[in-house]
Amino acid sequence: MRSATSGSGGPPSIVAPPPVVLVYAPRDRVRGMARTAFPRRRGRVLFARSATEFVAHFRSTLVDAALVDLGHAADDAWRAAELARDFPSVAFFGVVPLRSADAPSITRCAGLGFADVLIDGIDDGCARDLVGPRTFSSRFATALHEPPEGFRLLSPLQRAAWRAIVAHGGRPVRTSDLAQALAVTREHLSRTFAAGEAPNLKRVIDLVRLVAAAELAKNPGHDIRDVAHVLGFASSSHLSSTAQRVVGTKPASLARLRTVDLFERFLNGHGRSRGGTSDTPPVVGSVDEHEGASAGPAPAAGGSLVPAPATDDPAPQR
Repeated sequence: MRSATSGSGGPPSIVAPPPVVLVYAPRDRVRGMARTAFPRRRGRVLFARSATEFVAHFRSTLVDAALVDLGHAADDAWRAAELARDFPSVAFFGVVPLRSADAPSITRCAGLGFADVLIDGIDDGCARDLVGPRTFSSRFATALHEPPEGFRLLSPLQRAAWRAIVAHGGRPVRTSDLAQALAVTREHLSRTFAAGEAPNLKRVIDLVRLVAAAELAKNPGHDIRDVAHVLGFASSSHLSSTAQRVVGTKPASLARLRTVDLFERFLNGHGRSRGGTSDTPPVVGSVDEHEGASAGPAPAAGGSLVPAPATDDPAPQR
């Protein structure tokens, strides 16, 4: 994780880790486009030449976006494309040449819930700008940009630390790395973050990882072992113990819980790592106080915090 100095003299702004972009690309041309759009410091690109190899990546890596080459829309390409239904947390993009014969393919992509379609040879120069904001990590960080009011994260350093955590999209993050990015010592960061009635830093890191786990658990293509693996937990048992400790629930229940539900469970006695419970009041707008209301980022329809964006029009968005 890298940091950039804030122009206002406050804590440095956080540069998110580069996104992981999975590319199904039998054609060399599309592989070249992906490498150009996402060089090493701008993204980590994984390539697959078959649908079998393509789906294996979803179960071993936290994939932010998926590109599917439909230039020669063979059966294997459509098997890869249909994985959009199994992994709705991932933004899928089709890549097609600009041919009238590709209109049915574009329409089919819209029906599968693709975020957009890139035109081979035309959108090469802006592919990163089209894909970047729709990656899982980007949408996750945007949805959680403001910490819930009940967390009492009020100081610039507390809020900068929160935003650095959510920028990782649920991936593991060390307190030492956060401190380095924020230009403070680890001890100062831990002490300042938990000042007043705020929860402990390590507990908040675990909570954000569980929010990501709940999002991925909603994918029909992921089971709990997959979720634990792609988010960097040592095992599904490690994920289970973390969920029990931080939000008082089993991993199997994560898929049905909204983000606001996880926040509420966290604040009701799970916010501190050692001894006692947090005195922080319940989440304002919690399901206990106002049924159907939420605090902080509101879950989208279906209980998902960051659903993959879909186009209403089968034509590419510009």
